[in-house]
Amino acid sequence: MTAPDFTDMIDLASVRVGGKALYATDDFFAEKENLLNPGRGIFITDKYTENGKWMDGWESRRKRVPGHDFCVVQLGLPGRIHGFDVDTNHFTGNYPEHCRIEATELAPGASWENASWTELVGMTELQGGSQHFLPVSNPNRFTHVRLHIYPDGGVARLRVYGEVHAILEPGELVDLAAVENGGTSALANDMYFSHRNNLVMPGRAANMGDGWETKRKRAPGNDWVIVKLGTPGSLEKVEIDTNHFKGNFPESAALEGVYIPHEVPATFLTSRSLDWQPILPRTKLEAHMQHYFDVSGGPYTHVRLSIFPDGGISRLRLHGRPEARQ
Repeated sequence: MTAPDFTDMIDLASVRVGGKALYATDDFFAEKENLLNPGRGIFITDKYTENGKWMDGWESRRKRVPGHDFCVVQLGLPGRIHGFDVDTNHFTGNYPEHCRIEATELAPGASWENASWTELVGMTELQGGSQHFLPVSNPNRFTHVRLHIYPDGGVARLRVYGEVHAILEPGELVDLAAVENGGTSALANDMYFSHRNNLVMPGRAANMGDGWETKRKRAPGNDWVIVKLGTPGSLEKVEIDTNHFKGNFPESAALEGVYIPHEVPATFLTSRSLDWQPILPRTKLEAHMQHYFDVSGGPYTHVRLSIFPDGGISRLRLHGRPEARQ
């Protein structure tokens, strides 16, 4: 099955960005926290717990009374949801028959138990051992989701794909590229080894796979990635981190910026009509190192990182000040 376009967005519920499984009606066989872990889950044939077969997901016991089970998830990053992936990987004789998904926006400290929930996905039939890609059309900002399963069973992973909606104060020095501030890697010419969105994730990379890495270039040219800032702003400091990239870091890198006053599709970012302005000239890089640069210019809405000729960058930080709201 080909994954839909929304799966290229940020997983707002991932533990990488602070997502939490707050409550489940039942997680007798497998803990609710597994829902948000990386990957699709694994299966170990002979692994058991005192309650039964060990499973890498959330699994409730067999229901012998009326009702159904549900799990409440707090998004690590509030935002607009574009779609879900309800993955029953490895659950083949114990998956739920149906699911339904709701969402709500809660103020800090408010309880989900008293929330007013909005249905985003109606009753949907599930299959065992499968990813279920469920699109959403709702413009509202949400902070929590509630996954209902009918009547019981196991789900390996829940992905909540969407756009981060952060609130940034004009004039405050922040990382405008950071995912928690609404930044995203909009487009890259190559993602052979790892995804471009790793560039804007929190913290330093855990390993070489937790960055953006292109294949070895055997023809003339260079690789590039375009980052959409969380909000338009002027830049003051840049960090290019090659953490864990030792024999495969780029020889050099350069930065350019552009201001686009309206929303555009990612494909428009390669248009020759755009007037990219230099931010950082081509500069030599070192292996496994944080590189810091003082820059100036802007405001920008997008920044293009060019690497020469290829290789891996673990993180890109673009510290600047949001422009005043109109």
